[in-house]
Amino acid sequence: MIKISPNSLNLYFECPLCFWLEKNRGIKRPAPFPYELNLAVDEVLRRDFDKHRAKGGTHPLLEANNIPAKLFPNQKLLNEWRNNSKGLEYYDEKTGAVIFGVLDDVLDFGKGKLAPFDYKSTGSSVPKVYDRFQLQMDVYTFLLEKNGYATPRKGVLVFYIVDKDNSFEDRLPFKKEIHIIGTDPSYISRIFKEAVRFLKKPAPLAHSPECEFGRWAEIIK
Repeated sequence: MIKISPNSLNLYFECPLCFWLEKNRGIKRPAPFPYELNLAVDEVLRRDFDKHRAKGGTHPLLEANNIPAKLFPNQKLLNEWRNNSKGLEYYDEKTGAVIFGVLDDVLDFGKGKLAPFDYKSTGSSVPKVYDRFQLQMDVYTFLLEKNGYATPRKGVLVFYIVDKDNSFEDRLPFKKEIHIIGTDPSYISRIFKEAVRFLKKPAPLAHSPECEFGRWAEIIK
């Protein structure tokens, strides 16, 4: 069965051939070097937010930034949505494919409205909401709504920024910054189905001109 994630769609936009090779042949781009560090930071943050979730309230970071929301209280369900082998998913009967996302967290804005809450760690001094982050939040909103949840049509990104102004002292210091962005799930169904149809066609003849992996593959031929 074809399974499409936000990362899959981002790859489809970047280079259709890389997308086709990954999904149909299992040939993936090399993972970026800092990726394991990002995963480790995510795991530490999940444990911290889960600790506050167990107390049944909000989180000091949300309070400090006047975010009118609480942590999604259903830890068991959230653990399913965090699971790489499942995540939060929607099965489309017409295509016979699944679109899914692996969420970091979810915020409850009251009146049954849930919003995706994602952790981002960065070494950049000024965090940026990249197009791929917007796509990710749009997909998560789409998935929440397809699973019967109301949403405020917003996503919340919390950036943990490496504080380069302070000394290391065996600890990596972080500054924290929250960005609330509007989300638009209206186009997700269209691009999901488009990507699925693309995978059922023969492979494209070449990589996108901007694809650095395609250029590298040409060099080593």
